[in-house]
Amino acid sequence: MIRKVLILLLLSSYFIILGCAAFIAGTGAGAVVYTYVNGELKTSYQATFDETNRTCTAVLKSLEMVITEKTSDSIKATIKAKQTDGTPVTIKTVMITPGTTEVSVRSGIIGIWDKKVSELIHASIAQRLQ
Repeated sequence: MIRKVLILLLLSSYFIILGCAAFIAGTGAGAVVYTYVNGELKTSYQATFDETNRTCTAVLKSLEMVITEKTSDSIKATIKAKQTDGTPVTIKTVMITPGTTEVSVRSGIIGIWDKKVSELIHASIAQRLQ
């Protein structure tokens, strides 16, 4: 009896491990991985720093957000904007490699972050950078 339970446990563990590995490999090719920490939704794009910053500016304008401040040096930039209702949006970009740029989007005020707006901005950036 104990032997059967042990075999069943080992087999189920084997299938769980195989299932997870296939899921990770299957989604890794075309999926975008986001991290969401302290109201910032971050991901990296396969695009140059300048191209990414131009795209971020264009996305904010297309979503009818007013850009209130832009700061930039050769490896990082910050774009601050306001939504039509006055809610602040901040986009930060950092060059990871010459062809990879990390973008973080924060929308809303401290403690009341609007993750959906951040996701919309990221989706628009990703679509334009394809």
